[in-house]
Amino acid sequence: MRTAPTILHLDMDAFYASVEQASKPSLRGKAVIVGGIGPRGVVATASYEARVFGVHSAMPTAQARRLAPNAAYLTPRFTFYRAISQQVMGLLHALSPLVEPLSLDEAFVDLEAGGAAWDEASARGTGVRLRQEIREVTGLTGSVGLAASKMLAKIASEQAKPDGLVVIEPGTERALLGPMSVRILPGVGPATGDHLRRAGITTVEEIVEAGEDEVVRLLGKAHGHGLYAMALARDDRAVVAERDAKSVSVEDTYDVDIHDRVRVRLEVQRLADRCVRRLRGAGLSGRTIVLKVRRYDFSTLTRSETLRGPTDDPAVVREAAARLLEAVDTTGGVRLLGVGVSGLADYTQEDLFAQAAGEPELPEEETAQEAVPDESAGHVVERRWSAGHDVRHSEYGHGWVQGSGLGRVTVRFETPEDKEPGRVRTFRTDDPELEAVDPLPLVPGGPVRPSEAVPVPGPGAEPEGGAGRASEQE
Repeated sequence: MRTAPTILHLDMDAFYASVEQASKPSLRGKAVIVGGIGPRGVVATASYEARVFGVHSAMPTAQARRLAPNAAYLTPRFTFYRAISQQVMGLLHALSPLVEPLSLDEAFVDLEAGGAAWDEASARGTGVRLRQEIREVTGLTGSVGLAASKMLAKIASEQAKPDGLVVIEPGTERALLGPMSVRILPGVGPATGDHLRRAGITTVEEIVEAGEDEVVRLLGKAHGHGLYAMALARDDRAVVAERDAKSVSVEDTYDVDIHDRVRVRLEVQRLADRCVRRLRGAGLSGRTIVLKVRRYDFSTLTRSETLRGPTDDPAVVREAAARLLEAVDTTGGVRLLGVGVSGLADYTQEDLFAQAAGEPELPEEETAQEAVPDESAGHVVERRWSAGHDVRHSEYGHGWVQGSGLGRVTVRFETPEDKEPGRVRTFRTDDPELEAVDPLPLVPGGPVRPSEAVPVPGPGAEPEGGAGRASEQE
């Protein structure tokens, strides 16, 4: 274990919600909840103002609405979040070649490997400068923890929240950890925590007092030895620069079960296209196509098909997903659908030839509006406008969707640079002067789309409620 606090852990503060507050002057200082906003949605993150009411990530949105009925509920803008995340990751890579991203909003950095720090003073100075640069580049805040190991650096960043910096000096680790709950240690979740509690162990110091043999007896060799070492503040895990994605997938949960087989097929095709967009954005192709179906009774079926070689051809992925769907009985209704690709590889020569042959381009990711085809009825239904997404009106300019329904959409017209909340107006959902647009940068001159798509662990698949995997830690 190193002798200087040169492992840095960065955790952006309530990332998704903070981005939304920075984008929307009317929401600054207000309770904001980002996630799936339907009855089966899940909270991706909540602003600190919303957490006061007990709202937290991974909570069902319906429960959040009961706790914070007056909060702003917004659907995620993942393309925008990824763009801002890449700005932050770029600042980290400038410090060291060893950057280990855990999600869009969280990463470890080995400062010693990049020569950015070698003792406590230099590490603290680097942390101070990093927080300042993040604020200047993105307009957001991040909490920084510095310690001699990954475990302690993460604990330090938790203590620093929100918008702070904490350094754990070598030699003080045991005293710091002792009174903390066992849940602070990596690998101790609710089940392990309850098991230890029933044995009379609730703090880290009580793990040490119980002795290694007793911890191994309670938890088994693999888990017991590792946990006891962590309780002694021993953590030799290195910062790993490359974390290869094992799969790329997307999924949606529907507010109302889908019974129409034609609609199910259309949804699977749409998910296949979204999945391929992510594959291409990451510069990958894959061999195994996976279909996930959760039925009305919560039973979940997974079917897969392995191709002869890797592909990123949308037609191939759509056809394979359609074949897999034919083997699944959806008679009683479907509440969730997902399409994924695994067995990932870099682009193959065959992939490049297929693209050069004139393969049609995939449409851009859905933004604020979406026309949903209904082939069984032979027409296109009313445009949908997602709460929180960006729009522009030919007369009133840039704004965002506050809500929609009953043929009407309410828009608040404001930009990130405005000092005061903007005005609110209501339009017909089919108003020809209203269109979906890209977000405006939080800081003048900043990007609104990722400069290059890279697979980041965490939100690679969108979970129930279309909220995106909850990457932020509470």
